[in-house]
Amino acid sequence: MPETARAKITALGAYVPPRVLTNQDLEKIVETTDQWILERTGIRERHVADKGIAASDLAVEAVKNLVKSHPMDLQEIDLIVVGTVTPDMMYPSTACLVQHKLGIHHTWGFDVSAGCSGFLYALNVGTEFIESGRYRKVLVIGSDVNTSMVNYEDRAVCIIFGDGAGAVLLEPANEGDDNVIVDHVAQVEGAGGAFLYMPGGGSLNPASPETVAKKMHYIHQDGQQVFKYAVKKMAEMTERVLERNQLTGADVDCFIAHQANKRIITATADRLKMPMEKVIINIDRYGNTTAGTIPLAMQSAVEEGKLKPGDTVLLAAVGAGFTSGATLLRWGF
Repeated sequence: MPETARAKITALGAYVPPRVLTNQDLEKIVETTDQWILERTGIRERHVADKGIAASDLAVEAVKNLVKSHPMDLQEIDLIVVGTVTPDMMYPSTACLVQHKLGIHHTWGFDVSAGCSGFLYALNVGTEFIESGRYRKVLVIGSDVNTSMVNYEDRAVCIIFGDGAGAVLLEPANEGDDNVIVDHVAQVEGAGGAFLYMPGGGSLNPASPETVAKKMHYIHQDGQQVFKYAVKKMAEMTERVLERNQLTGADVDCFIAHQANKRIITATADRLKMPMEKVIINIDRYGNTTAGTIPLAMQSAVEEGKLKPGDTVLLAAVGAGFTSGATLLRWGF
């Protein structure tokens, strides 16, 4: 059997489509205001994919940007794991489409469906494959085109979501390397599925004139229930992974949470007694890109000089399902 390895992130790339939808634009579409959106979510604008641009397209662009910053031969990729809830189609998987579009010949892959926790869950899965000792290069991607599922007559939903993608490369850490994925915790509580879901298009309610007429192919959300659960659970999961590793919020150099709502992020930071200068918030520019938020926030942290080699980094997410999780790592580049 191969020796057990530790995993580390060695490269990062992100991408958002160029078209921007501002709060002022939404004022013309639905009954809302810039101030109302900003106060409740922290969002000023979001990026929107043009018709015909799918999750695999955003994912491919994110990987291309990764390669620009970290030149490598994509033919060396052993595995592709894609976190998404907006796949191009029910099947084949988005991972298959990404493999084909990038022309990677000898690899395999699959999708992870975990809502807004999608990237974090995909990262945890990729880490396990590296730690098995059988894999040397794993591409982990979070990509979603949420606006394809948004009903722009539903004020509570349409203000929240944008489109985007991010990708990281996982490789084995060297012996004594400080740049490692340290630990992760995760949990699902399926009772929460009643509060954030898309009822149409699956085997329970396959597409039909009736499901279209009932608007079952859009995101349905009970915002109050989701907010209350996310505030409680993100704090709980971050505390759990820190306590398991004998750490506190004071030991964290950079906190990167899923960008669903600014108030959820700040509430968690307050609970951890973490100063806001250590907290990455870019929801104002991108909205909620589901599986894309954490790698996009990583990219923002790097660009803003808030993510440096040796930093202890805490990732956290709560998503539809309900899904939740937190990952602790040390940054290396």
